[in-house]
Amino acid sequence: MADKIPTILVVDDMEINVMMLEEILKDDYNVITANNGKEALDKLRTLAILPKIILLDVMMPEMNGRQMFEILRVDATFKRIPVIFITAENDSESELLAAGAVDFINKPFLPEIVQLRVRNQIKLKNYSDSLEQMVAEKTAEVTKTLDNALQGLANVIEHRDLESGEHVKRTQLYVHSLCDHLIVSGSPYAQEVFDLKPDVIMKSMALHDVGKIAIPDRILLKPGRLDPEEYEIMKTHTTRGKDIIAELGDINSSLYLRHCEDICSSHHERWDGKGYPSQLKETEIPLPARLAAIADVYDALVCTRVYKPAFPYSEAVKIITDGSGTQFDPVIAEALGRIQDRFQEISEQYK
Repeated sequence: MADKIPTILVVDDMEINVMMLEEILKDDYNVITANNGKEALDKLRTLAILPKIILLDVMMPEMNGRQMFEILRVDATFKRIPVIFITAENDSESELLAAGAVDFINKPFLPEIVQLRVRNQIKLKNYSDSLEQMVAEKTAEVTKTLDNALQGLANVIEHRDLESGEHVKRTQLYVHSLCDHLIVSGSPYAQEVFDLKPDVIMKSMALHDVGKIAIPDRILLKPGRLDPEEYEIMKTHTTRGKDIIAELGDINSSLYLRHCEDICSSHHERWDGKGYPSQLKETEIPLPARLAAIADVYDALVCTRVYKPAFPYSEAVKIITDGSGTQFDPVIAEALGRIQDRFQEISEQYK
């Protein structure tokens, strides 16, 4: 049956290379193709069943193989897909293997070598999957229950705050897109973002406003602007959120809970130190919270609220970039400007 045939993703900008690999592999595998890293990532995100292996060219336009590989390594969904690099004579094979590639295939292709290396890596992948499934089955039910409970809590908060329920999803995707760009672009935060694990930051974003559960309805649901006293009460959703996260477990033993706490308590801090609740400034503010601040403000600007109409996408970006170095981290504000089309796509997809 077709669904029993392993799928392979071939990523190469040279049509002749793609055609040759398809011809070599078509009898044993379902082969899908992409011409660059960006197109490949877009296809991966739409597949119901992920490929067993990726054959990835190093040099390509738009997004090269090394850049795509860096994104795969930090994505919870894709990081376990083995990657075989397609290498040219001047590529550093030892460097690619040290980075985490499972193997490489030289150009020009030798059909027997291609078939053997792909077959061997798929066998190893199947064996690894079997072992991990045995372990995962012991904890999957507990983990799923916890995730569902936390997501349900986030949804309750959004509905109570008169949100559409998609605010959480949009802000999660905004944050993940910023993380991807900061890594791929080689920004000053590339290594730090990588170490903090973008998929965990994105997951933690769901609870950024969990503290609003402690805010009275008369303030949370007020249709107009808050008076000074009400605003002071609203600001406590940051510290109340931190308290709620502390009750979920030990943040020192869970990166997820640590990110949740940082985002809850600090996503209203400002780069210039004039935010709340602790008047942190610049890099005193945890990086996940600085990412969350831009995602949260962007979504608030482009969405209709009872007290304001939606801003045009370009104007929302301008407001945030104008706040670079005062309200927002300059590096992250610049990143938003460069990927603003992606933010608009997310906003329109999850209205």
